Amino acid sequence: MKLRTAALFALLASSALVAGCSRKGQIADGGVFVVRSSCPLVGIVGGAGDITLFDPVGSSDARAIDVAATMTNVRANCSDDGTTVTSTASYDVVATRRDRGEARRVVLPTFNVAMQGGSNVVAKQVSAVSLDFAAGSMRGQGRGQSTIRVSKAAATLPADIARELTRDRKPGEIEAAIDPMSKPNVRAAVARATFEQLLGFQLTDAQLRYNATR
Repeated sequence: MKLRTAALFALLASSALVAGCSRKGQIADGGVFVVRSSCPLVGIVGGAGDITLFDPVGSSDARAIDVAATMTNVRANCSDDGTTVTSTASYDVVATRRDRGEARRVVLPTFNVAMQGGSNVVAKQVSAVSLDFAAGSMRGQGRGQSTIRVSKAAATLPADIARELTRDRKPGEIEAAIDPMSKPNVRAAVARATFEQLLGFQLTDAQLRYNATR
């Protein structure tokens, strides 16, 4: 999935209600209840999930495309030991090359970001993923894995905010018609407790421009 940062936060903020490690919706008296996860939502940053290498370097002509790769099949595994929430994301990178030829290995730079509240980057790691092309094949593939760790306390809503979000609201009451997320203090608390793990290729300025305009 390719998710933009704003869309990721909007999705989290709209569904964040109660601390836990899974999301489950159910309809009950008083409204719809959603279990909020302390596990980060994992996604590929829009515009950074593809990378194109040119030969000669510096060209952006379609005939000069050497390797084109895409990050896909993101799978997330989250664990919670009571103190730390650990999110490990694995993904595939699939690619094509211009020419069939000898076996070849291509190493591509990647990033792994921990983001809080939809806008605050709290940690970033730059690493790499290797692609292998078999001799005579135009298609190559590699696999990457990245991990972030978040304090369980930081990813848990304060008790008063959790009560505000989950308390019973009866039809006809004025409070029942008010979205608790419209209150600045509630919205800010949910944002502080919301974390995302964002993945992508570490692109140069030229590669970013190419992705934006191709």
